[in-house]
Amino acid sequence: MFYGKLIGGIIGLLTLGPLGLIIGLFVGHLFDKGLWQTMKFASPQNIARIKDSFFETTFLLSGFVAKADGRISELEIAHTEAVFKQMGLSAEQRKRAIGLFQKGASVEFEPEPAVASFMVVSRGQRQLCQTLLFFLISLALADHEIDQTETAALQRIATLLGFNPSQLEQFLRMAQAQDHFHGSAGAGRQSGTSLEDAYTALGVTSDVDDKALKRAYRKLMSENHPDKLIAQGVPEDMVKLATERSQEIQAAYEMVKKARGL
Repeated sequence: MFYGKLIGGIIGLLTLGPLGLIIGLFVGHLFDKGLWQTMKFASPQNIARIKDSFFETTFLLSGFVAKADGRISELEIAHTEAVFKQMGLSAEQRKRAIGLFQKGASVEFEPEPAVASFMVVSRGQRQLCQTLLFFLISLALADHEIDQTETAALQRIATLLGFNPSQLEQFLRMAQAQDHFHGSAGAGRQSGTSLEDAYTALGVTSDVDDKALKRAYRKLMSENHPDKLIAQGVPEDMVKLATERSQEIQAAYEMVKKARGL
């Protein structure tokens, strides 16, 4: 990979002479190095490693969060089974997921090594980390509420993933509000869902202007776009879960649009 050095050297030579040539070669070298690292990271082999790590880490931490309050509830078991079904896991994948879940739920499990390994493989991609965290929040919300022990477990994981307490608090509020819009196009919206819930689901407040509202909505939809998630290393089967979240975001946005007459 030498295109950066070639172009940088030529530009430097033409603008600053021999000294510019040296500077241009150096800058071009840095460009080539960065481009090469990016290409390596996006290689099919590396993306496959990220997908495997994402799958493993998700179910390990799912078990850890589910057991945080001392027991795994029937709702959490049912939710996990629903996730398996929604993902369309093969018998072998399902067996692996259950094994990872049980390992994460064991008394001796500590999340730090698992998250550290994931961060190395994924290079700590923020969107990938956020997607993983939202999957875990979704599990914690299986019974439509999150207790203090689950919140503490999620905070422990969030910190390891690079998110501070206030960010996790916002994610929790958004996820809980989005849960009110469960179902395609809001068809499964819970009774009593308010306009305030819709704003919270979008991560904004009711005083947001129309332009900022659309920007927030588009950002959330982009973050959960299947092609983008797959390119980052989210397993195809798990992208189906993000698609459902997109439907909840869409339903919340439609409610706000209707209220505003947009």
